[in-house]
Amino acid sequence: MRISSVSDSGLFSFETPQAPLAEQLRPKQVSDIVGQGHLLGAGKPLRLAFESGKPHSMILWGPPGTGKTTLARIMSTEFDCEFIALSAVLSGVKDIRSAIEQAQSVLRDSGRHTILFVDEVHRFNKSQQDAFLPYVEQGLITFIGATTENPSFEVNHALLSRAQVYVLSALSEQELLQLLERAHRLALNHLQFSVEARQILVEFADGDARRLLNLLEQIGTAATAYAITDIDKDYLLNTLSRNARNFDKGGDAFYDQISALHKSIRGSSPDAALYWLCRMLDGGADPLYIGRRLVRMATEDIGLADPRALRLTLDACETFERLGNPEGELALAQAALYLACAPKSNAAYLAYNKARSFVAHDKSRSVPLHLRNAPTQLMKDIGHGKSYRYAHDCPDAYAAGENYFPDDMPETGFYQPTGYGMEQKIQEKLAFLRDLDNRAKRKTNR
Repeated sequence: MRISSVSDSGLFSFETPQAPLAEQLRPKQVSDIVGQGHLLGAGKPLRLAFESGKPHSMILWGPPGTGKTTLARIMSTEFDCEFIALSAVLSGVKDIRSAIEQAQSVLRDSGRHTILFVDEVHRFNKSQQDAFLPYVEQGLITFIGATTENPSFEVNHALLSRAQVYVLSALSEQELLQLLERAHRLALNHLQFSVEARQILVEFADGDARRLLNLLEQIGTAATAYAITDIDKDYLLNTLSRNARNFDKGGDAFYDQISALHKSIRGSSPDAALYWLCRMLDGGADPLYIGRRLVRMATEDIGLADPRALRLTLDACETFERLGNPEGELALAQAALYLACAPKSNAAYLAYNKARSFVAHDKSRSVPLHLRNAPTQLMKDIGHGKSYRYAHDCPDAYAAGENYFPDDMPETGFYQPTGYGMEQKIQEKLAFLRDLDNRAKRKTNR
């Protein structure tokens, strides 16, 4: 988000109450916006929407501080529409009804169209989201929803199908520096920021324009109070309490970083795995949740190529439970590194899924008589366990040619071991046993 001009009276004159810095410097026109070039650049989707002169319903999806509310407000100005804002955190069906009545009144009295902006739209339940549908279809309102969550999961399909989704990105370091320069020039020109201090502020903001402006306001207030004009690294670190990074434990940042960790381990990149592990820990993720995901990776992506991986990840979780933070985190890091370096196989994972799918869609087949338990004489008399061959008594401890599936079940091959790690040995062993089976079948058919 970029800023517009402010009055020359000074930002930190406290004779009268003032809005927060982020609100005072909110852009008033499209050209004031920093970032989102993929949407607002020449020929890009939102730029074309502005140039069309006709608003359309949309969902603005992106992390905090990327300008979702600002865009909606600018649209209402550009299109000369009434602007009604609701917060899904604070509003209910009654507020929705009131907003619709206001939109009807504005249309009737002035002929102006209404843009209805709903912040945190994912917080509305299905019935609340459904309440907008008839008015969107009638054209009474242009619906603009803002969300930090994936609308594919959080917004009703019916509403989603009537709105274009635009994905906003966190601001880059360069864009945040541009925003910082503008704020400094227009509101904080009595302060001098060192290059190090600027970089630290950008890092603290972590892609969030609103957070950057709030940090600047905090710095400006403290500097004014203590008559300080030079802002350096030491002053910043003493003044600011480090906020958690953009890591929403229930949101997309959470799942994106988990995904990055999983893919780094699957891709055998130990350094990337360690990076994403540390990013998540730094952002406040539950270490034991990460541990549970590592256990899953050990079974899903390493499998029988290295059976030790599962035990090692379980040991890492138990170690963390014993030691806690921060010492226990090293065990999780060790597990992540081991998994990344281990040979990979998803053969067990694929075999399990194939077997589950087969069973789910297959009929209930009877257990063959020779495999049934026979604890009583009656069961033996009716054939339970008859002709069963005890594998340990057979050559190579293997009952060659034996069938362990239901008699009427087609031949299957769920598990196909790879040639990696321990599974290479498994592959060789199974090939040897299949050869014994084939020999036994040929012998039987003579």
